[in-house]
Amino acid sequence: MAAAELRQAVDGPTRPVWVLVPLESIGPLRFGTCLNDVAALLPGMIELRRFQADPHYPHILGAQFGVGPEAPCVYTYFDDAGRLFCVAVDAAWGPQVTLDGLELTSCVPADLEQILVDASRSGTLDVSYGPRGNPGANGLGLVVRVQETADGVVTRPVLVGRDWADRCVDDWEGRIPECEWVGRQWSYPGHSEHWPPPGYAPNWHDWQPPF
Repeated sequence: MAAAELRQAVDGPTRPVWVLVPLESIGPLRFGTCLNDVAALLPGMIELRRFQADPHYPHILGAQFGVGPEAPCVYTYFDDAGRLFCVAVDAAWGPQVTLDGLELTSCVPADLEQILVDASRSGTLDVSYGPRGNPGANGLGLVVRVQETADGVVTRPVLVGRDWADRCVDDWEGRIPECEWVGRQWSYPGHSEHWPPPGYAPNWHDWQPPF
């Protein structure tokens, strides 16, 4: 499927636009907000479920919001103090996240990567890659993941607030919960396109990825 056709397939006419203010907010959601307030800030969405987001930090709570069980839009994560510290936007159903006019949701990965690389080369953005090959910018609290949808593999932005942005691109040492690293990975030479890779069993104890 061509890039333009893929974007048309995944971008519906009713996809809302959420502006990213790096390290502070994404759309109506401000980092540091409690779960009850997050729910109130998402009119038109319902809380679909709550889940343990990380096998090693059971106090990290995940809450999934969407317009129905088959249409999850936003994944929100809360620290041990109950503060919103991480937001991931579903590539198929979530809002279009923009940064200075640049679209981050449901993009063709190679196209968005080229834009990020060009910005890094020009000195306007400091882009790095995590151990599993996902690009992002610690200074923006941004990691760009990929997600398999019915129409192809497209981008899934993951954002964190200022207090949690240090090394956020590093999927071993950053604060983004493990469930957001599981599944399809960015195409990167020498790395598996899935985590966990075939034949590898992580030390997750009794925990299973929630999606």
